[in-house]
Amino acid sequence: MFGLNQRGVNGYAKVSMETGVLAASPVKLIIMLYDGAITACHSAIKHMEHQDILSKGAMLSKAIMIIESGLRLSLDKRAGGEIAVSLDALYAYMSKQLTLANIQNKPDTVTEVIKLLTELKGAWEAIDKIQITTQAQPAPASPAQSLSGAANAVVNRNIASFAKV
Repeated sequence: MFGLNQRGVNGYAKVSMETGVLAASPVKLIIMLYDGAITACHSAIKHMEHQDILSKGAMLSKAIMIIESGLRLSLDKRAGGEIAVSLDALYAYMSKQLTLANIQNKPDTVTEVIKLLTELKGAWEAIDKIQITTQAQPAPASPAQSLSGAANAVVNRNIASFAKV
């Protein structure tokens, strides 16, 4: 009698997500993209474990789409300079790794990408906290303009160790 109506729950979740997107700052939008890519990667690993090839491919494709069409396309290489170029190379590396993980069915490769996404998301969350506490700072015109020195160090370290694209 009081069971969950899955369509109702999904509809509510969709409205909630849309409202969050409309109200989000540019930094929060980037964080939401990272969350989406990380969630899709975790789902892909579960589908690998259950040998659900179709769902695994769908989730890895979703993660790649978020990285390529969300994170990578939001970079402003002119305004962001070296940081944006480094992020672009790192995003290309992550997409390549997820493609290989899909073909070779390697959860460890997906886990590597999750770690990279989580590190970068943490840097953006730190930026968001700084913006919340200062409130006087306007939102950045592009994600690369917001990266702090710590975030730049994370990106450069990851580029140096992973992105031999």
